[in-house]
Amino acid sequence: MDTSPFFSCTRSVEKGRTGYSGVVTFCKVQSAFSSNEVALPLDAEEGFTGVLENSRGFEIRKHDFLARAEGLEGFDRDELLKIDSEGRCIITDHGHFVLFNIYGPRAACDDAERIEFKLSFYKILQKRWETLMLKGRRIIVVGDFNIAPSSIDRCDAGPDFENNEFRSWFRSLLVESGGLFFDVFRAKHPERTEAYTCWSTNTGGEIFNFGSRIDHIIAAGSCLHENIDLEGHNFFSCHVKDCDILTQFKRCEPGTMPSYRWKGGKNIKMEGSDHAPVFMSLKDIPEIHPHNTPSLSTRYCPQVRGCQQTLVSMLSRRQSTEEIKVNEQSVTSLEEEIKVQNHELCIKSPNLHSTEMKKKLKKSHSSQLSLKSFFQSSTANKGVKSWNAGLSLNHTSNSVEGSETEVLKSSRSEPDESLCESDACNSSQTDKSQSAQLEWQRIQQFMQSSIPVCKGHGEKCVSRVVKKAGPTFGRRFYVCAHAEGPSSNPEANCGYFKWADSRSKRKQG
Repeated sequence: MDTSPFFSCTRSVEKGRTGYSGVVTFCKVQSAFSSNEVALPLDAEEGFTGVLENSRGFEIRKHDFLARAEGLEGFDRDELLKIDSEGRCIITDHGHFVLFNIYGPRAACDDAERIEFKLSFYKILQKRWETLMLKGRRIIVVGDFNIAPSSIDRCDAGPDFENNEFRSWFRSLLVESGGLFFDVFRAKHPERTEAYTCWSTNTGGEIFNFGSRIDHIIAAGSCLHENIDLEGHNFFSCHVKDCDILTQFKRCEPGTMPSYRWKGGKNIKMEGSDHAPVFMSLKDIPEIHPHNTPSLSTRYCPQVRGCQQTLVSMLSRRQSTEEIKVNEQSVTSLEEEIKVQNHELCIKSPNLHSTEMKKKLKKSHSSQLSLKSFFQSSTANKGVKSWNAGLSLNHTSNSVEGSETEVLKSSRSEPDESLCESDACNSSQTDKSQSAQLEWQRIQQFMQSSIPVCKGHGEKCVSRVVKKAGPTFGRRFYVCAHAEGPSSNPEANCGYFKWADSRSKRKQG
């Protein structure tokens, strides 16, 4: 079993967009070479505007795209390049159909720039679909559209929910509205409610299944049957076996969370995506002529060429030969440095109060590595004692005159001033640690006493900070600590909200 991945990553250098988006299509096949499997694409293309440098469009080439794509006369090359620069589409041609894997842009209702970007994205994408279907091609589109098309697809849809321009556009694509596409999940499950694929990570909506259906599979085109009456036949009716949401892969399954209380975001680490996958299985798809993996496949990238053989190996991190060599050199250098330091201490330290040794000890123990280390007592004195013991023996073994017994006796009988200084330093360090702990406890007590209690549950709230640009940016507020859910559920978030008093001052102890 082999895999041929095809991916597109963001090229954008705009603030907040770098490394933000990307898509990948994994094609699981028996062989990536000379295969007649439909899963192995005949060709592949990154983006859908045809202007990317490494785009290998199989229907519209970049040299004649602008001349042949009707409706895009108002877009110049830079605008088209911007659409494809965020790594939001990869296209694979599987012979019997063309697969679009997309990640639709998100646009807040008050963000005019991103709304315009999203409109352009879907306008150009739809034009690409229409161009292919005019050539008789079948289209399958999968991915996160960032659009919940109807009220049934959103947990808290209001009366004007469906008036949104993007929802109206999505519904206009569908057969029931006179379009050519089937919303495959909804066509298979027309009456299913609370069928969501995405939940808010900030409010814990996954706990009460308070989400939306924004991940879709849509399909258009004729069926593959021949020599029969094709009336009533289409790709969806004849070749889509099943489609569903794989809710078993949700991060928050019943019983996995300690309670309905949501302490919020980063306080609770939940592994995995905030989306549930959607699958579609096909039937009666004939084989195609033998072919090899398209040149856009990741297997031909220099970073993985000759190494990536399976899906598991694609997702697991490999340690390169260069990294291994660097690690080996680092270990060797460290061993040599330790040897040199030991030798220097043996030869250059005629007594136990060497200035050089004190500098090295000070340097090695001066930095605070963690918050925990700040409250722990210093271990510098232990280091001094162990180094002193080693130095005494080394000094003895390197002595030319005098007996070993006399040196050891001297080291035991005479008080060590450096140890006394170390004890005094340790005592001072302990006092500082105790003071810091008391101060931290006082801060915690003040913070706990200033946290309000929500009216719905009578429990302490959690604090949040406004991260959206505007007059309230950076301001702290308090909300109910329960997870977001339907208002009919008494255990769900009660909606309590209160601004933190920015004028409040810490009590004096």
